[in-house]
Amino acid sequence: MQRYAVQFTAVEINSSFYRPHRRSTYERWAASVPEPFRFSVKVPKTITHLAKLQACHDLLSAFVDQSGGLGPKLGCLLVQLPPSLAFSPALMTFFQDLGVMTPSAVVCEPRHPSWFTPEADTQLAALRIGRVAADPAITPQAALPGGFQQTVYYRWHGSPRMYSSTYSPLQLQMLAKALERHDAVSPWIIFDNTAAGAAVDNALELLGLTSRNQD
Repeated sequence: MQRYAVQFTAVEINSSFYRPHRRSTYERWAASVPEPFRFSVKVPKTITHLAKLQACHDLLSAFVDQSGGLGPKLGCLLVQLPPSLAFSPALMTFFQDLGVMTPSAVVCEPRHPSWFTPEADTQLAALRIGRVAADPAITPQAALPGGFQQTVYYRWHGSPRMYSSTYSPLQLQMLAKALERHDAVSPWIIFDNTAAGAAVDNALELLGLTSRNQD
């Protein structure tokens, strides 16, 4: 983690999706990185995929307490939804509860087409929930950040081969240009194409592009 933090300013903790971590583990991670560094933490699948955001208050409370060990270095919580979970206004209760439990930014990565409508976008924005801009995108709208526009979060999983394909210089240049339009916020950019080791190279290349754009 310390070596990673020399090159980058943020990381997404994905292992929390599969298993819980002790609060002391999060505290140790926070202590291992410098002050500007921030963590995003993925909400457990027991909440998102098994409970489907319903009747999970105790599970959510435990997760928020554990990840709270990151202290001020907890920058964002990521709620990735299963592809089968359609939008329903009733699900907004989950995000309301989460907003009460934590001061951290929250983003949602829905994967059902029903989430990419003006109604869903408006309700997410009202609760200050950012909608992830994902690649590959299941609809054209899914490629763009939605919901609360002060929390911008890109998750690029690799395409055409998810988790494996590297992104071309042209694709990264287009992303760097898109990031210029979010100059009022600090966007999150996560490369999830880790299976063949492309994520770090893509992240470093994008970092170089964005640094040059700021000169």
